[in-house]
Amino acid sequence: MILETERLALHELTTTDAPFILELLMSRGFRENIGDRGVRDLEGALGYIERVRTGYTANGFGLWRADLKACGKPAGLAGLVKRDGLEHPDVGYAFLEPFWGMGLATEAAAASLAYGRETLGLPTIVAITKPENLGSIAVLKKIGMKDAGMTRVPGYDDDSCYFTT
Repeated sequence: MILETERLALHELTTTDAPFILELLMSRGFRENIGDRGVRDLEGALGYIERVRTGYTANGFGLWRADLKACGKPAGLAGLVKRDGLEHPDVGYAFLEPFWGMGLATEAAAASLAYGRETLGLPTIVAITKPENLGSIAVLKKIGMKDAGMTRVPGYDDDSCYFTT
């Protein structure tokens, strides 16, 4: 386990997470709010997991599976990502729709941000989101991130709202 919050346990992804990753990446919410990662089957999900795991080794962080502590069920992903086009690591999160509106994204994002600052010693952490993703904008503001305007990130078709610590 990497992190623990009141309701979540965050773990590194493994190949056994492929069915969950497929479900999450194929969900309407993920594709509309984050983007289509081209994952359509378990093989694609395994490739996604491998790319995330490469980040664990290269950067010492990545996206982690967020499990509900009460039942052990995976609810989403949260963590830190080093994206092309962004100078600093960014906090990211995505949850399956049944878990929206419960404060889990805020809880996981706040813990990821604190981990980056306190454990990894990262002086600056940023975040991006689509301008129409009002839920994500609210999460970022709740965890203390500041609106820093708009930015264009490689791999995204449109400008993104840019937040920083």
